[in-house]
Amino acid sequence: MRIVRDINALQNLFAATTEQTFQAELGVVNPRFTDYLVDMLMRFLRYDALHKFRSSTGQRLLELSDMLEEAAERTDSPRREIYRHIGDYALFWSGLYPEALKQKQKAHRRDHLIDYFQQGKRSYYLASTYDVEPYQEEATVLRFLSEEFELCTYGLQQVRREWDKLLEQTDHPEHN
Repeated sequence: MRIVRDINALQNLFAATTEQTFQAELGVVNPRFTDYLVDMLMRFLRYDALHKFRSSTGQRLLELSDMLEEAAERTDSPRREIYRHIGDYALFWSGLYPEALKQKQKAHRRDHLIDYFQQGKRSYYLASTYDVEPYQEEATVLRFLSEEFELCTYGLQQVRREWDKLLEQTDHPEHN
């Protein structure tokens, strides 16, 4: 039961910091959008969710370039899901952990020449073109993420700063 309470507390923290940042600070008042971001953050708590897709040979797709190749080979709904995931993956790393992109794009990596911003925008756009039921409502959110990818990245960087402040306060309670 404690795990459920902790997960609920974490989801509430994600919702509060995301809503505060996007709605109050950046003026993006769109509950479906902030709900989508909170859901993405909750999904990506699990490492296996970051790398949930596998190649046709069963290998886990660990790099964005691999995911893009796999998306090109798929059709219909599976293709949409991979493009949505690519957008989420690119937004997650460029927004919350931009310092990790240097490692992900080292010369020996397949993602060396991949532009996470460009691929995130493009992938969200492609996923948003699947705009019939059951994807119709989410398609508008994905289109917004494509069009405002830079703003979303900046907003998630602000969310991360808030988390870091909270962690610092819990590490040093005498500063409260």
